Amino acid sequence: MKVRKRSIYSAAGLMEYIQEVGFLPLLESGIDGFSADAVVEDDCRYVVYPDGGWDWPLWKWKGSIITEGGLVYGKFFAGKAGFISREWWTDFCNYRRHKNGTPEEGSIEETILFTLQEQGSMITRELRAACGFTGPKMRSKFDGYITRLQMDCRIVTEDFVYPTDKHGNEYGWGWSLLTTPEQLYGKDSCHCEWSPEESYERLLTHFRKILPDATDHQITKLLK
Repeated sequence: MKVRKRSIYSAAGLMEYIQEVGFLPLLESGIDGFSADAVVEDDCRYVVYPDGGWDWPLWKWKGSIITEGGLVYGKFFAGKAGFISREWWTDFCNYRRHKNGTPEEGSIEETILFTLQEQGSMITRELRAACGFTGPKMRSKFDGYITRLQMDCRIVTEDFVYPTDKHGNEYGWGWSLLTTPEQLYGKDSCHCEWSPEESYERLLTHFRKILPDATDHQITKLLK
């Protein structure tokens, strides 16, 4: 399956496409055409109206794609968000966890994971407060830890939570509801029959197949 321009205009169509290719960053990935934003129809991208309003169907689809499509979502690609099919998740998780290791005992990363394991799932700002990151300039620092844990395949996004107005209508960009893949998909979801080295070779072969025009440098940058 080669990544190519599609006429995708619905969440269901995008779910099917991601299942076919296995991996898909949400926005610009550094590889031409390799993103959800690149494969959907133009009117599904970010649109600003003359009255100052806006619409972004692709952004709104994220939650349903995760909850209904059985796809894993998080900041997996050079710190940028994207989707991974469950078929390829075990290899990706196997390689990344081995490469980056287990969080050190007593570290902030370990505290974050323990907090999520106790609570089940939390939106980012609640998790930040629970871990004591409440002082000035703590938000960006904490977000850095969360991104690293997602890159390590220790944390994933379960869904998105939106505030509502007095009429019950959702608005804004939404908050990520974070959890661990073990809690969301089960303990076996992160166990792989291959060695980490074998998983990496499988991933590399697959990316070369779906991205034949990409260089190895571009591919390894997404995988590292």
